[in-house]
Amino acid sequence: MLLVRLPGMTLSGIGPNWLLIWVVAWSMRRTPWQGLLSGICLGLLQDSLTAPQPTHMVGLALVGFLVGRMNPTGLIEEDFISRALIVFGMALLVETVTALQFGLAALHPLSDVWLHLRQTALSSAILSSLWTPVIYVPLNLWWQRYHRLLGIE
Repeated sequence: MLLVRLPGMTLSGIGPNWLLIWVVAWSMRRTPWQGLLSGICLGLLQDSLTAPQPTHMVGLALVGFLVGRMNPTGLIEEDFISRALIVFGMALLVETVTALQFGLAALHPLSDVWLHLRQTALSSAILSSLWTPVIYVPLNLWWQRYHRLLGIE
């Protein structure tokens, strides 16, 4: 799905961040370190499919760690709205981290980066949060069946 752009799936040329949705869904029931590792792995995977500079690994790893930290505190409810809100906020975080990398590496003037960040971050956050149930529900059901099959809690 990362490379697929179906009609109606983009907003201002920006599509949903599928790997971010996966990292959030995975990290909900994992430790912060497992979330961090999943963010690193998926960030490296995305870097191998796209330009490696700026890296996607930093933002996704940060998201995995933060969502893993939210889980034990009981802040997260088991409903679609809370998942979508978490993905919305984390998409803003990932886009900001990417924009900071662009600015710090002097790939583009910082003023241009910040101007483009608003549109990119908001479009990505809206689309990613709207598509969250499409990814989260099947993944969650599959993980529950897998754990039941193995006899894991």
